[in-house]
Amino acid sequence: MRFARTALLLAAMTALFLTVGYLIGGPGGTLIAFGAAVAMNLFAYWNSDRMVLSMYGAQEVGPQEAPNFYGIVAELARRANMPMPKVYIIESDQPNAFATGRDPQHAAVAATTGLLNRLNGEEVAGVMAHELAHVRNRDTLIMTITATLAGAISMLGNFAFLFSATRSNDENGNSNPLGMIGSLVMMIVAPLAAMLVQMGISRGREYEADRLGAQICGNPLALASALAKLEQGAHATYNSAAERNPATAHMFIINPLHGGVRDNLFSTHPNTRNRIAALETLAAEMGIRGGGSAGFAQPRSPWGQPPASPPRKGPWG
Repeated sequence: MRFARTALLLAAMTALFLTVGYLIGGPGGTLIAFGAAVAMNLFAYWNSDRMVLSMYGAQEVGPQEAPNFYGIVAELARRANMPMPKVYIIESDQPNAFATGRDPQHAAVAATTGLLNRLNGEEVAGVMAHELAHVRNRDTLIMTITATLAGAISMLGNFAFLFSATRSNDENGNSNPLGMIGSLVMMIVAPLAAMLVQMGISRGREYEADRLGAQICGNPLALASALAKLEQGAHATYNSAAERNPATAHMFIINPLHGGVRDNLFSTHPNTRNRIAALETLAAEMGIRGGGSAGFAQPRSPWGQPPASPPRKGPWG
């Protein structure tokens, strides 16, 4: 059902792009703008993992630097029958995590020190299973496609405004059907519509990654507990790198930006309470009650170093 919804939203964005392009410059103008947008986004697609990891100062770790954390990811990859991704740690007090990479063979997962300090082994496993689910579902590819279309639509909207005055009349004396006001409206409305579709796709993929991630780690309640702690910690901690790069917000398991948290058109993530409720329903369907264990113990801290301070307790304790 959610796959069909994603396909429908992608079709809607494609239709919006083609409509805007045709209104501005006909078939020729559409192809030129689309070619430029595809070129830019192909570069971002092939280099997105390195760009984003560098943006957040992520440091790659292995079994020597982070034995527990690395071991959790390795066990989850084995359970999911996936290639072992590269593992990174981000020095940030805000508890959060994301996955990147163009496919399972070129994937990376990253968690912040804030997350590793606050969560126990079961909860860390739930979060990282969620991120592996994004990789397995190729959500990074889906979001790259939407970013390509959204960028192209924004470009066309800007073209419409910049050239509306010079194209008020063509060589045959025909007036520009959009006009200055119409071009201004298109410059604002078209990118906004594309952004809404992009956010809708992002929210749908989060629900699907929660479901598959819970199945990979074997304990939906562990992920539900982690989400509650992450929500509390993210709202209490400012993430300066994310605030400087809001376009990357959809990558994180919890919205890293300070702002709206409602499950509405303008949010990149579903409401956390709704996600937890869905996971509790899944746990009941799997016959899991009151936590359980999926075999992810945590002798000290998830990355093999004693925490600098005791983990903060969230509503799931």
